[in-house]
Amino acid sequence: MQRKENETPQGQAASVLVEFLEVAITAVVFLKGVYPSGAFERRRYMNVVVQRARHPQLRYYIHATVSGLLPFLQKGMVDRVAVVFFNTDNVPLEKFIFKLTVNQSYGSAVEGVDLQISLRSFLAKLSVSESLTKKLPPDCRWEITGNFQLLPETGTSKEANSWIPTGIKQWEQPPFITPIRSMSSDPLCLQFYIEHPSLSESPVL
Repeated sequence: MQRKENETPQGQAASVLVEFLEVAITAVVFLKGVYPSGAFERRRYMNVVVQRARHPQLRYYIHATVSGLLPFLQKGMVDRVAVVFFNTDNVPLEKFIFKLTVNQSYGSAVEGVDLQISLRSFLAKLSVSESLTKKLPPDCRWEITGNFQLLPETGTSKEANSWIPTGIKQWEQPPFITPIRSMSSDPLCLQFYIEHPSLSESPVL
């Protein structure tokens, strides 16, 4: 990642984070096997072997959605980014959560390489996390969701207009949480974990 002139520490961290999220979300989708393995190709990112979507529409959806978060990440407006797998009744079956904080008071320069090294461990951990996940039905669907601390005002920008309320239902009981990885490296704090419905709410597959 090349640093832009006069870019704030928050902007630097958000740029690294967006790039990372695009790779990590692709890795999650690959891990869950919702598409044939031939829909992906092996690449290297931060010296780690990762998967890249080969289908233009899939690649565009992930890239455009994550890139649309950039201005809101810079301002600290995004609390969580999730990859949600749900059934035909819009009931969530499994959520991969990236809970994040971009410190708005941090004023020092960000070492992009150091930040990337910290994030690299998430990708390595994710690649061996299949045993922690649940089997999904063949007709499941998925989408990327963002949880905003402050909702962007519609009409203020193209990015704000692209975010709409999700139709995915919410669980009524607290979910089971499986931690995967966490880091704290100013100005970015990141937690990655998986959520599953409680036993009383688990749908029959």
